[in-house]
Amino acid sequence: MLRFDHGDKKILLARRGEKIFATDVMCTHEEADLSTGFLSEQGVTCPLHLSVFNLDSGVPQNPPAEESVATYNVKIDAGAIYVEI
Repeated sequence: MLRFDHGDKKILLARRGEKIFATDVMCTHEEADLSTGFLSEQGVTCPLHLSVFNLDSGVPQNPPAEESVATYNVKIDAGAIYVEI
């Protein structure tokens, strides 16, 4: 997982297999940085209270988070990663 900032956007890039996902980097429950969390088949786990966010949809899979994180389209071209913000 990798965090990058672009203007006022803070984005998380996560690779699972050959696919790369992009979401907001901050947990919607307590403003924890998801890039310091854990990546699994279920999604990215917040390091603070262990809510898991689905990487495809951004939907939290368990409490305490109730709000989704935003997700972004990703394109890979000639080894470069492009995120539609």
